[in-house]
Amino acid sequence: MVGQRQAVTTILHHDVKTIKGIGQKASEQLEKLGIFTISDLIMTFPYRHDDFTLKDLAETPHNERVTVEGRVESEPSVQFFGNKRSRLEVRLLAGRHLVRAVFFNQHYLKDRMMPGNTVTVTGKWDRGRQTINVSNFSVGPKDEQSNFEPIYSLKGAMHQKTFRRFMRSALDSIGDEFEESLPAGLLEAYKLPKIKQALEMIHFPESPAQMKHARRRFVYEELLLFQMKMQAMKKVRKEAEKGMPINYDLDKVKKFIASLPFELTNAQKRVVNELCAELKSEVRMNRLLQGDVGSGKTVVAAIGLYAAITAGFQGAMMAPTEILAEQHATSLAEWLEPFNVSVAFLSGSTKGKARKQLLEMLEEGKIDLLIGTHALIQPDVIFKNLGFVITDEQHRFGVEQRRVLREKGIDPDVLFMTATPIPRTLAITAYGEMDVSVLDELPAGRKEIETHWLKEDALQPVLRKMAGELQKGRQAYVICPLIEESDKLDVQNAVDVYNQLSVYFQGRFKVGLMHGRLHPDEKEQIMREFSEGAIDVLVSTTVVEVGVNVPNATFMLIYDATRFGLSQLHQLRGRVGRGAEQSYCVLLADPKTEEGKERMHSMTETNDGFVLAEKDLELRGAGDFFGKKQSGLPEFKMADLVHDYRALDTARKDAEQLLASEEFWRAEEYGVLRGLLEQSGALSADRMD
Repeated sequence: MVGQRQAVTTILHHDVKTIKGIGQKASEQLEKLGIFTISDLIMTFPYRHDDFTLKDLAETPHNERVTVEGRVESEPSVQFFGNKRSRLEVRLLAGRHLVRAVFFNQHYLKDRMMPGNTVTVTGKWDRGRQTINVSNFSVGPKDEQSNFEPIYSLKGAMHQKTFRRFMRSALDSIGDEFEESLPAGLLEAYKLPKIKQALEMIHFPESPAQMKHARRRFVYEELLLFQMKMQAMKKVRKEAEKGMPINYDLDKVKKFIASLPFELTNAQKRVVNELCAELKSEVRMNRLLQGDVGSGKTVVAAIGLYAAITAGFQGAMMAPTEILAEQHATSLAEWLEPFNVSVAFLSGSTKGKARKQLLEMLEEGKIDLLIGTHALIQPDVIFKNLGFVITDEQHRFGVEQRRVLREKGIDPDVLFMTATPIPRTLAITAYGEMDVSVLDELPAGRKEIETHWLKEDALQPVLRKMAGELQKGRQAYVICPLIEESDKLDVQNAVDVYNQLSVYFQGRFKVGLMHGRLHPDEKEQIMREFSEGAIDVLVSTTVVEVGVNVPNATFMLIYDATRFGLSQLHQLRGRVGRGAEQSYCVLLADPKTEEGKERMHSMTETNDGFVLAEKDLELRGAGDFFGKKQSGLPEFKMADLVHDYRALDTARKDAEQLLASEEFWRAEEYGVLRGLLEQSGALSADRMD
C-alpha cells in the first residue's frame, strides 16, 4: 500500500543508519518497529498530534487539555506519600486567571518554580477547582517550535523526542526524491497536496487544518491503491476463468417463479436478474449473496439452480450442518420436484447401498440437484455436468473446501450465501474481488420480533411470559455465553441455566441442552428433537446462531446480552419469528458502559440487520467486526473503514474508471501507480486461489 512506494532514486532505500544521529543502537531499536530504510521511517505516520497552542482559560471547557504561559506567584509546596509518590503545587498567574498548577511525582521541579519565574505548562483543566494537572512543563515563555507535536506508536527504549529528531533529519535528507504516485488530475480534482508537502504536513503540521489536509491525501491514496488491487484481481480472475454460458429456458423459469406460493420481493427480483444475467454470460460467476435473516435467500438460490437445470446442467448446494442441509433439501424438493427436477440429499449419515446408488445416479446425470454437507466434497462424489454451485453460510467452510466443490465441475458458476449482514464499507473491502448482491427487504406480512431489554433481576416475570408461550404449544430458546461456571467471568452459564430451568419447568415442559463441546452427532440429535417438537426449551450457547429453521419457536431469552456483539445478537434473535405467530426476544443485561447501553437500545429499536451491522462496526471497529481470526481485512496505515467510508466509495469509483481507461495502461503520468499495482501481484493469475 502506501508504505510499498517505489522511488526512481535509491536514497529512500538506504539503511536508516545513513541518517545523521542514527547509530547501531538506535537502528536496532528502529528495526523492532519494522523500520529498516529511510522510506520505512518517513512512512511511519503519527497516530495523533498533541496541540500546544496557547489558550485562554476563560474559553477552555472543563476537563480539556490546555497549554498556558504564566508567572509563578507562590512558593512551591511539596507533599510526599508512600511508595515515593509526591505532589508539587504552585500558584500561577495565567493571563487574568490565578490558578493552581499541580505536578504529581515531579517534586524535583521545585527549584525551577521560584516566584517570578515564567513557565509554560500543559495539562488537564479542572474548571471547578481552578487547577491544571500538569503533564508537560518548560521554564520560560513558550518557544517558537510547532504547536502540534506528532505522537508515534513506539516501543522499547525509543522516545518520542528522539524519534521526531530522526524524522526531521530523514525528511530533510530526501529533498524532492519521493516520487508522486497520484496523477495530477486526481490531485487537482480533490485538492490534495503533493507527496513531499503531505509528508511535511503529517509529521510536522503548523495547524490542525494542515494535518487534516495531509491525512485526506494519504487516506485516499491508500484506499485507491487497495481498490485498484481488488478490482484488478477480479478482472484477472474473470479473464483467466472463462465460464460456460448457461443458456437457460426463460419461459420455464418464469413459470417456476409464478408457481411459488408467494410474491417475490423487489430485492429478490433484482438479485434474480443479476444471477440470471451472469449465468448466461461467458464470465464465471463468483458472487456473494448476503441477506438478513428471513430475507429469502433460499428462494433466490432455487431460481438460479432451476435456471441451470433447464439448460441441462446439474446443481449443487452445500450447507455447514446436516439439519440445515436437510431443511434446504426439503424446501427445494417441494418447489422443484413438480417441475420434474430430481433432488437428492447427501450427508455423512448416507451409508452403504443408498449412498452407492445415489452416487451412480449422480454420475449418470439422473440427479439434477444434490444438496448436502461436507459429504459433497468427498472424492467419490462425481457429477456428470455440474454447472452451478452454491455454498450456504460460506464463512463456515475453508477456502480449500469451497475450491474442491467448485472443481467437481468444469468452471461452474459459484454463489456464496451468508445471513450475516455485512456493512457495505466492509463488503466492498473484505469481498472486493467478488461481486456482491444484497437482499435488503423482508417478505411482506412477516411480523417484527418484539425485543425487550430488562435488568437481570426481572428474570421471574420473563420466565412466566415464556411459560405462557409454551402453554400455547410454542417453543423457546435460552442462550448463554459460557458452557460452565468460570472464576474469571461472572456470567450465566449453559449448564447452570439448564439445571435451573429443568427444575422450574419440571413436569410441565421438556428442557434440552446444547453447546459446542458436544459431539457433532449429539448436536444434530438435540437440534432434530427440538425442530420436531420433542424438546420445548433449548438451552444453548451460540451454536444455534446459524441457519436452523424452527417456525414453532416464538420466544428467545438471552442471558448476559452485553457479552455479545450487535450482529451476533441479531443473528441469535433471527432463530425466532420464522412462523406466522408473534415472536419475542428478551435481553437480560446490566451494562456498565455507555457503549453497552447503546447496544441494548439499538437492539430494541430496530430489526434491520444492516442498520445493526453498521452500528456494530461503528461501536467495535473493523478489526473486531469479524472476530480476531477472520482474515481478509487489510491493515491500513491511515484509513479507517468506519470514518472514511465516503473516501472508500470515491476510491472504488475512481479505481473502476482508471482500470477501464486505455490511458491508465499507457500514459506516463500513471507509471508509478501502474508499478505499484504490478508490485502487489494483483495482475498475476498465479495469485488466485
